[in-house]
Amino acid sequence: MKSFFPWLLFLQLVTMAAAVDPLRPGFYSETCPPAEFIVRDVMRKALIREPRSVASVMRLQFHDCFVNGCDGSVLLDDTPDMLGEKLALSNINSLRSFQVVDEVKEALEAACPGIVSCADILILAARDAVALTGGPDWEVRLGRKDSLTASQEDSDNIMPSPRANATSLINLFSQLNLSIKDLVALSGSHSIGEARCFSIMFRLYNQSGSGKPDPAMEPGFREKLDQLCPLGVDENVTGPLDATPRVFDNQYFRDLVGGRGFLNSDQTLFTSPRTRPYVRVFSKDQDKFFKAFVEGMLKMGDLQIEQPGEIRTNCRVANSRPGLMES
Repeated sequence: MKSFFPWLLFLQLVTMAAAVDPLRPGFYSETCPPAEFIVRDVMRKALIREPRSVASVMRLQFHDCFVNGCDGSVLLDDTPDMLGEKLALSNINSLRSFQVVDEVKEALEAACPGIVSCADILILAARDAVALTGGPDWEVRLGRKDSLTASQEDSDNIMPSPRANATSLINLFSQLNLSIKDLVALSGSHSIGEARCFSIMFRLYNQSGSGKPDPAMEPGFREKLDQLCPLGVDENVTGPLDATPRVFDNQYFRDLVGGRGFLNSDQTLFTSPRTRPYVRVFSKDQDKFFKAFVEGMLKMGDLQIEQPGEIRTNCRVANSRPGLMES
């Protein structure tokens, strides 16, 4: 993560949330009663088609909400006048499964045209990704508008890299009004899914410029990663983020305790004394992890700033027709 940090932006995020329309459960109960069923149905089909895809969709909520609040900005394609977030440093060749969001939007537009925002789709789809893979289910707060623009620069300045350590992650989360407990619990999203060799080559071969592997890695696990990601490998090859990458459980935390965290930003949660106690608790008590994870997801989903918004017809493109913009 860059050393520069846009403090005023995050003061906006945490202080202006109350200035926009309040989010609430059941927001679409009258305007689009089948909305939540439709989202879960599409996510269920995506899970069957490609199990990794639902974890990828869940990740989109994090990358959306951390940058100017939960507004669907991460879904916007670049235009001649706008560099969006998809090619930001933490997103390029990394974020994926945008087509699943497109499928959800298409189904919702067929049932309830112009009603459900892309920002809310990400919140619903992230919840469903967890529930469909064995994790907790919960009631989400809805009613977000979609942003009219996106900013690659904002994403570059905000989103952490796989090399991030616990201190930088704690600072980032605190500026979003998210606690250390929230940080550790939400990192448990890596209970499902995969990550690229690109993100761990430095851990295997040059941790902190030492020319050696990360000493925090358990030797047997390091050997497996050496085989998965040898020098010269296609760095887009992927490996599982924990030992049960298709099941949302607390295996991720048990792996961290055992020195088997895939990413540096994962393993640092156990090597740091400020985050280690929560890793230990969650590794022993899955119910406590699930409870804390839901609390963190709800808090993250509430991040908003006051800005013009709309309900996009296509999640990749801001509406061009007049009359749809709202403030």
